[in-house]
Amino acid sequence: MRLLADENFPRTAIEALRNTGHDVASVWEDARGSEDEVVLRRAQYEQRVILTFDKDFGELAFRYGLPAECGIVLFRIGATQPTVLAHRVCNVMQSQPTWQGLFASVDEERIRVRSLPGT
Repeated sequence: MRLLADENFPRTAIEALRNTGHDVASVWEDARGSEDEVVLRRAQYEQRVILTFDKDFGELAFRYGLPAECGIVLFRIGATQPTVLAHRVCNVMQSQPTWQGLFASVDEERIRVRSLPGT
């Protein structure tokens, strides 16, 4: 799966995803300080699902109608050990065959998924 980890996404989770075979680009590694709109456009262009802890991506897609067919997975997981978080992230990403066209909100207990506008 092609993923784009937002700047706030933990590096331990990025490495865990890469170790399980996912193609993960990281805003922290190659485009620090990018505005959310730029990150969203990049995900669209590169056909990558956005992984983030930032609620603003949902607002950009739903309130402002910016194209987000790439998919957005918003993690709402509280402070936890990095290895536990990385394990949860990997399990979530493997729970769907694709995240394209979907907005998911993930917490410790559940995953809520809905279609993005225009998909």
